[in-house]
Amino acid sequence: QVQLVESGGGLVQAGDSLRLSCAASARTFSSYTMGWFRQAPGKEREFVAAISWSGGTTSYADSVKGRFTISRDNAKNTVYLQMNSLKPEDTAVYYCAAKDRSSMGYTRSYQYWGQGTQVTVSS
Repeated sequence: QVQLVESGGGLVQAGDSLRLSCAASARTFSSYTMGWFRQAPGKEREFVAAISWSGGTTSYADSVKGRFTISRDNAKNTVYLQMNSLKPEDTAVYYCAAKDRSSMGYTRSYQYWGQGTQVTVSS
């Protein structure tokens, strides 16, 4: 069982930056692929970014590529999402997710989810 707790959300203006953090309770954090997803009001949850267990491979949605960076610190059981050049369309609840590293792919089949943190970008 893995518990995930996100933090770092808030209200910012377009063009600003935010860094989200997700702390995991897993004893073997490096056993998990980690991902970030988001859900805007009235829309389905969508994939944002993911990182392999070692940090050596990352994957991004086209909409955030070049602006967002995912990273992890296995010694701290934490995954980060650095968000730069934020746009109003980035407004959403952002969720951290984890899945066993043996599971193929980065955009689906996550087993564990956090409660989410709100990011609001004003124009």
